[in-house]
Amino acid sequence: MNVINACLRGKEGYYTIRCDQGRFQSITRQAGMIEKTSAAADTEIDAQGNLLCAPFVEPHIHLDAVLTAGEPRWNMSGTLFEGIECWSERKSMLTHEDVQSRVLKTVELLIENGIQHVRTHVDITDPELVALKAIHQLRPEIAPYLDLQIVAFPQEGILSFPNGTKLMEESLVHGVDVIGGIPHFEYTREYGVQSVEWLMALAEKHHKLVDVHCDEIDDDASRFLEVLATTALEKGMGARVTASHTTAMHSYNNAYCSKLFRLLKKSQINFISCPTESIHLQGRFDTYPKRRGITRVKELREAGLNVCFGQDSIQDPWYSLGNGKLLRVLDSGLHSCQMMGYEDLATALDLITENGAKALNIADQYGIEAGKPANFIILAGQNDVEVIQKQSEVLYSVREGKILVSRKPAEFEARVSLSRG
Repeated sequence: MNVINACLRGKEGYYTIRCDQGRFQSITRQAGMIEKTSAAADTEIDAQGNLLCAPFVEPHIHLDAVLTAGEPRWNMSGTLFEGIECWSERKSMLTHEDVQSRVLKTVELLIENGIQHVRTHVDITDPELVALKAIHQLRPEIAPYLDLQIVAFPQEGILSFPNGTKLMEESLVHGVDVIGGIPHFEYTREYGVQSVEWLMALAEKHHKLVDVHCDEIDDDASRFLEVLATTALEKGMGARVTASHTTAMHSYNNAYCSKLFRLLKKSQINFISCPTESIHLQGRFDTYPKRRGITRVKELREAGLNVCFGQDSIQDPWYSLGNGKLLRVLDSGLHSCQMMGYEDLATALDLITENGAKALNIADQYGIEAGKPANFIILAGQNDVEVIQKQSEVLYSVREGKILVSRKPAEFEARVSLSRG
């Protein structure tokens, strides 16, 4: 499989990309646009001057809960906490078949939208671990199309849920790659601190990554991020640790944030923001002025910390919309975080590509580079700015040199022309 007339991020001109045996073999700049030959119809893609980049990375989603909005009831308050209550009721209805059916439908949606790397949180505060076992069993079926990391996520707490620590340990035998937590939902601050220290020790012992739902609340006194970052720093695990959401940071005073950022830069932990969901769930206890409730994405980037975007939910008790389109999430995040300057837009795709790969610890096998797996997508536009402006569908998604998705731009006939010159 070869590609001609492709634009690459951060590079001028058009390129030919040659792939063989599922890997990139060469990336060569062309003298200009070249014409596709009829003989190469089945083995060559003409990018037609569009952007070829690494596949989208979905670093934070809850596949166990997808497509359950309104079951058994709707989240009428729109709060995080009522969402947890609704899910607790739905969780008792889970079956192996139910979970797998919904997950496969959603995975198809993700693949159609250029996503080839996924980290899913799976609730393990279930004595039977139904969802975890069902999703783990799907991995061989999904593997040809996308990479899947599974987080052992204690939705109702580690220390505040009966046998929470035992369930976390048991989850390790069912394909868990990442250890999760939710310290702000534990009964007390003391429980929250202990849960972070316990899960970090568990991850270190079993050589697992860490991804904690951390301070997903508007409470400016919720400060478990400093505990997570300090523990990561002391254990030298920063690159393997991710803090998801951190929405309380939106409410921290600037003096505290100045002190906190010194620690964060030393720890070098990763951050994941889910802007569409956060702006929906947070600020629910405010009248006006109403907080956006999204972590300080722009400031984190400017501090040199790794931050990426995820969509979190697709039609579940927390968020009744969602369609698998990360460009939609990116667009929302850029607006909500006031990152609309040219410099922000010119590197914006990092938030749903390279930065996500770094958070998932897969950067060594990710990217457009000779010798790496020939995984890529083609997007309408020549660069990040044009891609975001156009917000079009993914034109191609290719994995190990094989086409997963191809689309032709919609055909239409314009009956009016008002342009001059």
